[in-house]
Amino acid sequence: MLSGIHFLLTYNCPFECDHCFLFCGPRAEGTFTLRQMEQVLDEAVKIKSVKWIYFEGGEPFLYYPLMLEGIRRARKRGFKTGIVTNAYWATSSEDAAVWLQPLKELAIDDLSISDDDFHYSEQHNNLAKNALAAAKKLDLPVGAICIDKPSVRKRNLLSGAKGRPIIGGGVRFRGRAAEKLTADLPKTKWEKLTECPDENMADPGRVHIDAYGNVHLCQGLCIGNCWKTPLSEIIAKYDPSRHPICGPLLKGGPAALVKQHGTQHENSYVDECHLCYHTRQKLLESFPDCLCPQQVYGVSEQ
Repeated sequence: MLSGIHFLLTYNCPFECDHCFLFCGPRAEGTFTLRQMEQVLDEAVKIKSVKWIYFEGGEPFLYYPLMLEGIRRARKRGFKTGIVTNAYWATSSEDAAVWLQPLKELAIDDLSISDDDFHYSEQHNNLAKNALAAAKKLDLPVGAICIDKPSVRKRNLLSGAKGRPIIGGGVRFRGRAAEKLTADLPKTKWEKLTECPDENMADPGRVHIDAYGNVHLCQGLCIGNCWKTPLSEIIAKYDPSRHPICGPLLKGGPAALVKQHGTQHENSYVDECHLCYHTRQKLLESFPDCLCPQQVYGVSEQ
């Protein structure tokens, strides 16, 4: 049951992280207008199960007044609100408090701050820690998102466990991560990648929506366009069995997607996300309304 709508407020971001599954960066385009946010929020009200509205990116603080107004309007409609940020703005704890005070006044329900080596590494002035300290001082509901660089962990041989290697770190190997972080990692035969471990294709609990109107079930995997069809109608009529990408994924994961469409492939991949992303890249021209926008696949749309 759909409980959360996540605004990809903008694809623009001051960072260009290797692990970003949306290919966000300083040159990325696509930012919501206030009118577009109003349209989505009005539709969210019609979907009775929606409780949460999140503002993400890219980096939502790049459009700070727009983000604040979006939160105001979401809360006015009775939704809980959250933000995901990389805290590029927290040049000191004192300055961070100035940025965060309006969020305190708006009584946001969650603030998630990226604090990992992809963003700050061993930087002396860790901006995320400045933001976390200020948020805690303001008694905001805050937590850190820590995604480590991929590492291979050995299985406990005494347990007799066999099979795939364990790859830690929390990276999802799609988008830029699939291009930048997979080269030296152990791989698994593609035929064994038979499930989607991250998203509930049958009954999604959340969707991400970008300024182009794309309704993402997973980043770059869309179930409709809310500028063409009302969001409430898209959700009500969603049938994974009729979707050319979600249907095969639900039946047998990325391996089934390969078999369904006969795409070219390597013999092995790091994980399900890696194979799924690689396969979707091969299908961009075949299903442009389902696999979009192309920029999240590293393709320029100019």
